[in-house]
Amino acid sequence: MPVIFDRRLAKRLDLEHPIVQAPMAGVSTPAMAAAVSNAGGLGSIGLGAASLDQAREMIAATKAVTDRAFNVNLFCHQPPDSHPVKEAAWLARLAPQFRHFGAEPPAELTPGNPSFLVNPAMLELLLETRPAVVSFHFGLPPAETIDALHGAGILLLATATGPAEGRAVAEAGIDAVVAQGIEAGGHRGIFDEDGPDDGLGVFALTRLLVRELDIPVIAAGGIMDGAGIAAVLRLGAAAAQLGTAFIAADESSADTAFRAALAGEGAAHTRMVRAISGRPARSLPTRFTALAADLPPDEVPAFPIAYAAGRALAAAAKAAGEPGFGAQWAGQGAPMARPMAAAELVATLAEEMHAA
Repeated sequence: MPVIFDRRLAKRLDLEHPIVQAPMAGVSTPAMAAAVSNAGGLGSIGLGAASLDQAREMIAATKAVTDRAFNVNLFCHQPPDSHPVKEAAWLARLAPQFRHFGAEPPAELTPGNPSFLVNPAMLELLLETRPAVVSFHFGLPPAETIDALHGAGILLLATATGPAEGRAVAEAGIDAVVAQGIEAGGHRGIFDEDGPDDGLGVFALTRLLVRELDIPVIAAGGIMDGAGIAAVLRLGAAAAQLGTAFIAADESSADTAFRAALAGEGAAHTRMVRAISGRPARSLPTRFTALAADLPPDEVPAFPIAYAAGRALAAAAKAAGEPGFGAQWAGQGAPMARPMAAAELVATLAEEMHAA
């Protein structure tokens, strides 16, 4: 019996299954995205932290192994203001941890690759390579950027964590909205990281957006199996986006320590943390999240400036044989993760969805 759901997105992208693999920067790979797309879902690559050259290479590598639609994700955070005194104080707070691992903290913090909002070269790359789908996290690009991408025939997605953001997504002319529940792993897509966050769960948020908006809704957060996919489809979603479910996939770039932590007891105790990157993000419990519990949130530098310190500390710890300071983003459904090839996981999810 066919599953009844909003098929607009599946029809537009020629998807066999209403399954989107989340664009997890640092974990998703071209091989993973291509495997998911070739299996009938929508694979994704995360370019939010990528340089222009890295982005070009990842898009080319994905296109080399699939001729089906895949998603390219960008960060649309407001470019951070530098506060040298605050940043120096933050490095001073972390200095004992660096020295514990025989290293010194960086002399200063830099924001790294620019936000898509101020990166015209990245826009030119997208217009040149024309991926089938481009998605936005942390906000929206300006109208002229949206018009340019639409003019190139690209379907656009954007994350919303609440109804107001969902309305902004629809009013901007974005083609579909990703309803990110509080259960989701990784960074909250909230537009204003210092603003209020009602912490809506995926079920409530999906229904609110389906009832209010005319564009397809992709449900994201804590969905790990076909029963979860079927549940959000019944709520009116056009697809389910799964991230944590794919961390243990063969094609994932998650390292051995991350995979072991995902399979461990801590997977049942994810927590939201700001100190690692400067924005709220859901993580497995790690040495870094334990440290973050004692660090005042109002002293954390802005995203992604704080991430420069977090990554430097993780690298120093790993060089000393301690992997517990790496970013191990995961959602509340983490205990249900299953190691297998990405294509096998898509097939398994689809079978479970139909059974449910």
